[in-house]
Amino acid sequence: MKFIVSSSTLLSHLQAISRVISSKNTLAILDDFLFTLSGTELKITASDLDTTMITSIQVESAEGEGSFASTARTLLDYLKEFSEQPLNFNIDESTLTITSDNDKFQIAAIDGDEYPSLPALDSNLTEFMISADALVSGINKSIFATADDELRPVMNGIYFDINESGLTFAASDAHKLVRITDSSVKDAPVSSFILPKKPAALLKNVLPKEDGNVHVEFDTKNASFTLPNYKLVCRLVEGRYPNYNSVIPKDNPNKMIVDRSALLTTLKRVAVCSNQASNLIKIELEANKATISAQDIDFSISASAVLACQYSGDELTIGFKSSFLIEILSNIESDEVVLEFADSTRAGVILPFEKDETQDLLMLLMPMMLND
Repeated sequence: MKFIVSSSTLLSHLQAISRVISSKNTLAILDDFLFTLSGTELKITASDLDTTMITSIQVESAEGEGSFASTARTLLDYLKEFSEQPLNFNIDESTLTITSDNDKFQIAAIDGDEYPSLPALDSNLTEFMISADALVSGINKSIFATADDELRPVMNGIYFDINESGLTFAASDAHKLVRITDSSVKDAPVSSFILPKKPAALLKNVLPKEDGNVHVEFDTKNASFTLPNYKLVCRLVEGRYPNYNSVIPKDNPNKMIVDRSALLTTLKRVAVCSNQASNLIKIELEANKATISAQDIDFSISASAVLACQYSGDELTIGFKSSFLIEILSNIESDEVVLEFADSTRAGVILPFEKDETQDLLMLLMPMMLND
């Protein structure tokens, strides 16, 4: 079996799927890439059993067909040092030979039949189409809010909730919550699944490279995402996701409209003086003015800043973990944001001021107790 492929094209595809490979695999062959040649199409697979990612490349010329596996780390380290040029791959029994104008490289090749097979979805599956832009936007804005909770694994992923409004992405770690509803997903049956954090991060990495639509299929155990040049199949998180809508306060009479970047930079400056353990910052709201302050009594440091804003409601003082609020504001694209509060003990709701035609975004942050 022989084929010729571009060094830079091959490297970029291998790097994209290499993130699947675990540092502690239960099977030695999972440290390898699986190469499958059919005609002039070369498919490359990486897997850790829970998540499998496949990419496709058109090779320049090919002789024969078949599959083989070879060590991922060694191949990546070797290919990184090449400038753009054609590489000749020749697989002869148990040896892979890669040659270029001046180089010759040999590495062991294992029969591809030994590589674990791709999990199959049930015939009774659910499917829908979503644009690559909408999917990466939903993942980007929600993945940071997922938890790392061994006792509640359902919180460790992004909840995909298909309902009459479209597709809702939800994520929460019990301190912060993100809900994004994309109305562009239509005619899909009401259903849901929880996407684990690792495959979500893999999709976040490859989706910006793709155009067009993503075909999503899922059953009770697995999900498949088919892109023009990549396919990802993963095991889903089992369990029932909490009712995320029930924790969002509905009546929030105190509203603040403020420039997002001004609030963000102010928080970053003031947070330097917050207590290292709590990261507590205090926001005092009154007519058209927000005073943001922090202090660390242990080190005798403090900071405060006054920020102009539009505020309607009662005078209010509320505390937040600064790192969480900074993270939330960093994941909103709107020039201005709306912060809504019921009182100092209930969650604050953060919304973009400029509304998107197809995407409805809401973020929520639980307050911290103030000592004074």
